[in-house]
Amino acid sequence: MKNDWERIQVILEKSLKTGIFQLWIKPLQGSFHSGEQTLKLLAPNDFVASWVKERLKPLILEAAQDVLGIAPRLEIAATNEQEQTDPLRLTKKAGSREIRSHLPVESKIHVVPRFKHDFRDFVVGPCNELAFVASRSFCRDKISSDQLFLSSSTGLGKTHLVQALGNSLAQEANKKKLRMAYLTAEEFACQLVQAIKSKQTEQFKARYREQIDVLLLEDIHFFQGKEKMQIEFLSTINSLQNQGKKVVLSSTFLPKELDDLDSKLVSRLCRGFMAVIDSPCLETRQEILRQKARKLQVSIPEEVTDLLAERIQTDVRQLESCLNNLVFKARMLKERITLEMALQVLQNYGLQENRLDLDQIVSSICRIFDVQPDKICSKSRRKQHVLARNLAFYLARKYTDHSLKAIGQRLNRRHSTVLKGIANVEREISCNTPMGRQLKDTEKRVMPS
Repeated sequence: MKNDWERIQVILEKSLKTGIFQLWIKPLQGSFHSGEQTLKLLAPNDFVASWVKERLKPLILEAAQDVLGIAPRLEIAATNEQEQTDPLRLTKKAGSREIRSHLPVESKIHVVPRFKHDFRDFVVGPCNELAFVASRSFCRDKISSDQLFLSSSTGLGKTHLVQALGNSLAQEANKKKLRMAYLTAEEFACQLVQAIKSKQTEQFKARYREQIDVLLLEDIHFFQGKEKMQIEFLSTINSLQNQGKKVVLSSTFLPKELDDLDSKLVSRLCRGFMAVIDSPCLETRQEILRQKARKLQVSIPEEVTDLLAERIQTDVRQLESCLNNLVFKARMLKERITLEMALQVLQNYGLQENRLDLDQIVSSICRIFDVQPDKICSKSRRKQHVLARNLAFYLARKYTDHSLKAIGQRLNRRHSTVLKGIANVEREISCNTPMGRQLKDTEKRVMPS
């Protein structure tokens, strides 16, 4: 029988991205003290404790209230056990081929990685064919490069391809004893900071330059404006590729769009093979829905498939989410999926048939945030103005064809400021923070009915 903390973890696992849950929530030990009405959590070190307090406390309290029926006090402390405060120690489990890192942000170097996604469940269309073929060819050494760079807007499949690539490479693991590190640029940066604090930078360098054969690193736009991180990252990929090892990178932006990146690093990123994933065409969206329906073992009327594919045009994740909700509703009501039911579910997504233009986006955001248009374009740093401005950047990038430069010119901002604003919104939404949920809800309200 699960204790209170384990039940709270179940809720958090459903609401957080898998990587966030595995890295920050799963290592915590927890217990609820009813007399004090306090939920006490024990983190492996101070860094994790601090990160969880700053980023995940509201979500933990929300999940705890659902389980406990009360709003408890939350105490988060770090253990003093020597084994856990050695952040760069690597251990090999007996009888296992998996090497675990006890870094504060726990990426795993796997001999046989466990990814969710593979090439078989990736739907190929004109929007992503080059990226798909490049990823498969990269695994089979059929392209003359040991570096692959994948770029797309949020929710279009770059993470799917990175993980599929990792899976494919892992098929040769038993023969080649392949070792792989899969993490985000933010996690890489956090580990470096902790290594510096604990005076273990040499162990950190050895870990990523000597102890792995493949580096899979996502969201490298996080390095923008972080000079020391860029230096370490550049040295790492140079070292790996000098040894003939493989590097796979992903980002919402192409290297040339990253202004606050050292020119040497931009040049290095452009040296490998680059592939962009565009928004899926109607036929690709329809096939994504059919494949998802087959996985869910459910029959979807063709008219429903067409409706969802026509209404949800720019985000594959949202397309799949809508179908999941539709199937769940039908099963809960024990009814067949119909066009009427699909229309009801679509109302929750606040979608449109046509793309927005930039003026519509700015006008809607000003109305929702109750700010004047000149405040969004001003130099104001008030929180409300910054949030409205960043969301305008994000929605303009997602729902219009404007370049970053054009968006910046319209809102009186530099290209690099637009990029940072978009990255901040994406980060809040992907981590499902309270702010992220607020921004996602605002996005739905921006969309015309």
